[in-house]
Amino acid sequence: MITQFTPQVDLAIASSESLDALTARCDEHRTSNNIFHAIRLDGKFHQLRSRAVSPPTDNHSRLIDVAKAQAEFEFNEIEGTLVSIWSPGFSSAFSIPGYHFHFISNDRQHGGHLVACSTHALRLRMETLTDFHLALPENESFLKADLSKNTSDELAYAEQTHQETDNVY
Repeated sequence: MITQFTPQVDLAIASSESLDALTARCDEHRTSNNIFHAIRLDGKFHQLRSRAVSPPTDNHSRLIDVAKAQAEFEFNEIEGTLVSIWSPGFSSAFSIPGYHFHFISNDRQHGGHLVACSTHALRLRMETLTDFHLALPENESFLKADLSKNTSDELAYAEQTHQETDNVY
């Protein structure tokens, strides 16, 4: 998902001891549970854990298979940016409902899908998104693919943490 980010909210939020506390702070500024919201958080993180999947070995790899090879990374006292599109529940056929945060460090050397964090005070910017455009591929493999299966269980699996002791950095 992408947007031309033009936030209506721009303010400082207090430190958060957990990801749940951080999302609760963001929830205070969302205007509805029925529209999309683009979110950007900038600042310093006491602790942050992210994950990233390994690149697929071929173009036909399934998300559930690629998600089995995720590495996790831990950072302390790191400055950077979190971005997310908050998606309403009705969008589950094409999006991940709720928050879906990704992190990038200020030096652009570290990042990934956010798993956990505790933060210092952060700058929160948020935009409500009410105009949604969905573009579908027109290539032969997409047009002939069987998309009738409910893959929500596979998506939920891919979104979970799959920490292996030798993959923590």
